[in-house]
Amino acid sequence: MYYDKDGQPMTLEEWGKKLEDKDYKIIRQDTLPNGKWVSTVWLGLDHQFGEGAPLIFETMVFQEKGGRQEEDMERYSTLEEAQEGHKQMVKKYGVRKLL
Repeated sequence: MYYDKDGQPMTLEEWGKKLEDKDYKIIRQDTLPNGKWVSTVWLGLDHQFGEGAPLIFETMVFQEKGGRQEEDMERYSTLEEAQEGHKQMVKKYGVRKLL
């Protein structure tokens, strides 16, 4: 199933058009002082593999912007959860490492 940002079902065609819209898809992206990159996006495709509400948002933490090495990931059902989850990842990974 495909869902818009409000959690309402949508068709494959509607989902495809929204997926191409960066302003719709990207919730927030931050480069942290330590170089890590936190990206939260709307997936629109349910990533719930089991019981529970559809997971249609995702936050990922990478070692650097544009990098492929993922350090952490969480998925969410609502925009509000995704926004809060992004803040928590920034807080968790934004601390500079002590030398």
